[in-house]
Amino acid sequence: MNEKGIAAAALSVRALSMDAIQKANSGHPGLPLGAAELAAVLYGEILKHNPADSKWVDRDRFVLSAGHGSMFLYSILHLAGYKVSLKDIKNFRQVGSKCPGHPEYGWTDGVENTSGPLGQGVSMAVGMAVAESMLAARFNTKGHKIVNHYTYSLVGEGCLEEGVSSEACSLAGHLKLGKLIVFYDQNKISIDGCTDIAFDENIAKRYEAYGWQVLKGSMYDVKKIVDLVAEAKKCADKPTLIMLKSVIGKGAPKAGTADVHGAPLGAEGIIAARKKLGIPVDKDFYIDPEAVKYFESKKAAWAKKEEDWKKDFDAWSKENPALRKMWDAFYAGKPTGKSTAPKYKVGDSEATRASSGKALNAIADRFLNLVGGSADLMGPNKTALKHDDGTYSYENQKGRTIEFGIREFGMSAVCAGINLHGGLRPFCATFFVFSDYLRPNLRIQALMGLNTIYVLTHDSIYVGEDGPTHQPIETLASLRAIPNVHVLRPGDPEETVAAWDIAMASKDHPVCLALTRQNLTVYPKADKNWKKSLKNGAYIVQEGAATPDITVLATGSEVGMALAAAKLTKGKSVRVISVMDKTAFDAMGAQEKAKLIGGAKRVVVAEAGVSQGWEGYATSADDLFTINRFGESGPANKVAQHLGFTAEKLAAVLATVKAR
Repeated sequence: MNEKGIAAAALSVRALSMDAIQKANSGHPGLPLGAAELAAVLYGEILKHNPADSKWVDRDRFVLSAGHGSMFLYSILHLAGYKVSLKDIKNFRQVGSKCPGHPEYGWTDGVENTSGPLGQGVSMAVGMAVAESMLAARFNTKGHKIVNHYTYSLVGEGCLEEGVSSEACSLAGHLKLGKLIVFYDQNKISIDGCTDIAFDENIAKRYEAYGWQVLKGSMYDVKKIVDLVAEAKKCADKPTLIMLKSVIGKGAPKAGTADVHGAPLGAEGIIAARKKLGIPVDKDFYIDPEAVKYFESKKAAWAKKEEDWKKDFDAWSKENPALRKMWDAFYAGKPTGKSTAPKYKVGDSEATRASSGKALNAIADRFLNLVGGSADLMGPNKTALKHDDGTYSYENQKGRTIEFGIREFGMSAVCAGINLHGGLRPFCATFFVFSDYLRPNLRIQALMGLNTIYVLTHDSIYVGEDGPTHQPIETLASLRAIPNVHVLRPGDPEETVAAWDIAMASKDHPVCLALTRQNLTVYPKADKNWKKSLKNGAYIVQEGAATPDITVLATGSEVGMALAAAKLTKGKSVRVISVMDKTAFDAMGAQEKAKLIGGAKRVVVAEAGVSQGWEGYATSADDLFTINRFGESGPANKVAQHLGFTAEKLAAVLATVKAR
């Protein structure tokens, strides 16, 4: 091990980090200054990677969970030879820079995930480790370990305070993810001061209780760090937490204090730090020549490691043509089998959660890389996979069903990690109202452009007896408000099957399926090409007339309600449109939208949720047939009657322009 080269790399990480933050007059110097040795030894000695090919499928993954310390990552990526230029670093936190304030997936070469909201990064790392083990179990053969890599993450104090990391790390211990290694930057400082003000638990015992191996060392003993990683790798049935004591902002005038956590050092502080660290005082963005030599000397070995893997992969492919065909399908997102989608006829009645379960199983038969599960609601969510692979566990890593337990936030983050890893397509499930628990990660997935599928059942007041705590009111609006999230609310079992097809076809955004507990009846559809029309989010269920008097925009269970109300409305032609995907419908061109609405003088909206987001469509506030209050506990139909949310009440709205 070239300790001189590692020391030079650590020095360069510190120099680049504090200068970039100073130039931007914004950023967090504490972590990169305090943990620079880890960056150097990790990218120089520990990781199996090749900066010349940052997408090599069998590379080790590194997740910077403490994303505020982004200059830690950008600096070492530049030094190691990833496509992060010195110009990029000099433009840290500027519009268009490859070095944004927090790492962003798909934007910066070598960045494995979007980090920033604390705790989510390490939780996604859990998902990456799950994916590695699943793929290894399916594709590795005797003599050929074509999937054989580790997932590493760096967490700070804040990551371990956030609840999502507890959810995911508890699950990781339960699943015995031995190829997950997490470094803990143990500096005992957060923004408001020493972490003792609110956080003094015994982290080691906590993680041991989760089922982790816990090792300890110093951030500044690189030999020891390498040894600790080697020790971690010997433990195949436990993830490892390596606790590294450190000094936040090491080398800066205010090192070891909260003042150095999240603010530039200032001109005088930069000079003082350079003197303390041995950096030339008059050189901005200094890179030690020894660091350049060190990483230059690594390139051949990195390339050979990947080349050796490719030779092994080619040999495996020749010996296992069927597996290779499946591998290609997994990574291309193409079907690996055949199955028949469930069929329905007009008049059939079924809860869309049940229809979803049937569609899910048909798709799972076609796509063997579809994996996932529920937050302890497999029965109510109807997400049980009827296949022979069983439940994923340490003993059965081929299992496709994941028992997430009651951990909605962690569940979503783990699915994000599975998705980011590549090769697998994840789904997860819970009650619609509990999407509030996982929303922060759904937002991050939307930002990353991931296509995870969320099965969210019990979508309205028709949950019934469980009452207002479980009856979503604002949830549809809140999920639709997240950019790049598509919420599909099918109106009958046929639409539900189509919704699954749309979800599976999505490439760059998460999809939420909002599904009913109560039965919905399959209705006739005026648009005979309705499946094709649904790509734009909406289609005509009942035409009413070429130019109807009233057009009703309805979603989910309210499509059937609108059809029933139209029958009760005498003397007026009523067009009913199913808006399964409001986001796609909103994006339609004005002319296409006007053609769909049909020139109706009145437009009425019917949805069992708040009116927010529909105001621009309804002719007036009186034409918003929605629910702007919490529900009640009682049988579903009686709750609907109590709230005045029935076909008869909607018909009364259609029959008059007066306020309800």
